[in-house]
Amino acid sequence: MPLTVAGDRSLRASVGTELEALFVRAADIPEFVADGAADCGITGWDLVAESGRPLCSRLDLQFGECELVVAVRDESPVSDCESLPAGTRVATPFPRLTATHFERLGIAVEVVPVSGAAEVAPHLGIADVVVDLTSSGSTLRTNGLRRLATVLESSARLVIPMTPAPERGTGLEELAGALESVVAARGSRYVMANVPRAALGRIREVLPGLRGPTVVDVLNSGAHVAVHAVVPAAAIRRAIADLRALGGEGILVTRIERLMP
Repeated sequence: MPLTVAGDRSLRASVGTELEALFVRAADIPEFVADGAADCGITGWDLVAESGRPLCSRLDLQFGECELVVAVRDESPVSDCESLPAGTRVATPFPRLTATHFERLGIAVEVVPVSGAAEVAPHLGIADVVVDLTSSGSTLRTNGLRRLATVLESSARLVIPMTPAPERGTGLEELAGALESVVAARGSRYVMANVPRAALGRIREVLPGLRGPTVVDVLNSGAHVAVHAVVPAAAIRRAIADLRALGGEGILVTRIERLMP
């Protein structure tokens, strides 16, 4: 879908001929969607959960993966959340999720809201514990912190209201389907090769495809057939090696723009 913007500073864009996109802060998207200013939005699930707005995840876009975790200083004797004493100060940019997490555990903590850089709070004496996002854990380690527990797993999601307006249902499903086809294609490749007809019995093992490989006769070549199949990107090297071992030639691997299984 082509994206047309009026200028570099524009906060609106046309998506094809039927959709309009708004560019706002990620933290504001749950509010916009819940209030009906937008029919759907793309933002981190952590922000949706923290907002407490009645939204649901229609599609996991499989990027921006991270975790909201509880962490303490490396030298802390605490080994799990249940060992934290009552009154423990917890610094976090996610006060709602943090309060809910410790309430669920039955631990009375003092939540200290911070706007960012929560990792430094224990070193400044602002708090004993932090609850913040991490992807690889390197920021925690760099700041002398270790994880106690995971509060929430997050990634970029297409979010919609719990009860979308009936007149928007078809359009939302079409958009979700288009995005879903791109996500499915991201980890796949399309493989084509000419292989000996005599090797067809083993081709399905090498190229299982979605429901088996497509086999096409090659013009003026009775000894070979052309096989086409979708292969996971992570398995491409092995598939090429196996095809060559079967006498495959003219092997072509291409990216897929969209995939609708």
